[in-house]
Amino acid sequence: MTAALPGQLGLDRRPLGQAWAGETARKALGLIVALWIFSGGFVIFEPSPYEVMFIIAFAVALMGGLKLHRDTLPLLFIVLAFTPFALISTFFMRYQPVLDGLIFNLVTIFLLITSYFAANFVAQSPFAHMRLIAKAYIAIALITSVVGVLAYVGILPGEDVFLRFGRAKAFFNDPNVYGPFLILPAAIVLQRTLLGTGRTALWAGLAYLVIFVGVFVSFSRGAWGHLAASSLLVFAMVFFLEATAREKVRLLLVAIGGVMVLAAAMAVLLSIPVVAELFTHRFTLTQSYDTGELGRFGRIWYTLDLALNNPWGIGPLEYGYLRISEQPHNTYANVLLTYGWGGGLAYYVLVGWTLLVGGKTLLRPSPHRTLLIPVFATFVPMIMLSGIIDTDHWRHWFLVTGLVWGICAAYGAPSSTRRLLP
Repeated sequence: MTAALPGQLGLDRRPLGQAWAGETARKALGLIVALWIFSGGFVIFEPSPYEVMFIIAFAVALMGGLKLHRDTLPLLFIVLAFTPFALISTFFMRYQPVLDGLIFNLVTIFLLITSYFAANFVAQSPFAHMRLIAKAYIAIALITSVVGVLAYVGILPGEDVFLRFGRAKAFFNDPNVYGPFLILPAAIVLQRTLLGTGRTALWAGLAYLVIFVGVFVSFSRGAWGHLAASSLLVFAMVFFLEATAREKVRLLLVAIGGVMVLAAAMAVLLSIPVVAELFTHRFTLTQSYDTGELGRFGRIWYTLDLALNNPWGIGPLEYGYLRISEQPHNTYANVLLTYGWGGGLAYYVLVGWTLLVGGKTLLRPSPHRTLLIPVFATFVPMIMLSGIIDTDHWRHWFLVTGLVWGICAAYGAPSSTRRLLP
């Protein structure tokens, strides 16, 4: 037996070490991605655990050799097209340090990258990876919903930490972000309730009820509308695209029963005077800060006028130093002003292309359609909500967008399962 030279031993070990590291990374990636999704429910301070966990997941994915799917390339092109305009716009800032604006815009680029990562992760193994993401997301949604509700009713010690202006926010800074964060898991468990059987449908229905109450106590009008619209879309898509004739009868019965249960839950909540008073105030469609030239809707025209006169944008964080200090609360106007015409156009392309790809794909029968239904039912009202609130840095906005691309990229791949719920 011939002894190997020291140099040869080193050469032999490197490939073995790299192979071991790659295999370990592949095995660990699922758990790390689940932790990343779960950490999305904790955004009290920034950078949040979500950002830290994504960096870890991204590094592990590189070690594990995560494959990039050809059909997700448009997302990458959008990131590359958006980036230079976002960086250039920061040099047109007048009232804030350029470094602050640069950090803000780098966060936007970072979130776009998370969208591209999520798309490729799902495309690699759509059923397994969507189920993993769904489990983690539902788990944190239930926890945050329970915390929000218990804090709101005054049972949770130190409840003021989880409330803002008398509204539940759980582990978020703003009730208007906490509420919409819960919509995707609500859509997933609703589909399980409609298409599942036995204990699966029962537990899913209970989970939907918990999340429903969690969204309610956020007292976010946008979240209420988002939940209602997404729930109706899930029901309509399941009813017309997936259900058999026999299942349609069951779906109608489940819908009637579900509406009765939700109505009863609402009646119990509204029987509490303080809840009823806040609900009446928040349910008013037009409030004092919505109307007038300086109101929420009046500011949109002022923002668009500014944007059209500043093709390179004015950078982030500058709006509050202008004639109107309140933010425009319209993402489509805001991105045009913040990132310039080029950055705004890239954002519009992202929204429009995702809508087109998701809509066209949804009409094609496939075992993957049950994966796409709750995600697309969340995406459509979400981009509508962007017209009345700033969703620019909502982490779950970019996650949902990436999930649409990931499912569509792997759509129609061979599968022995007719219907598998996420």
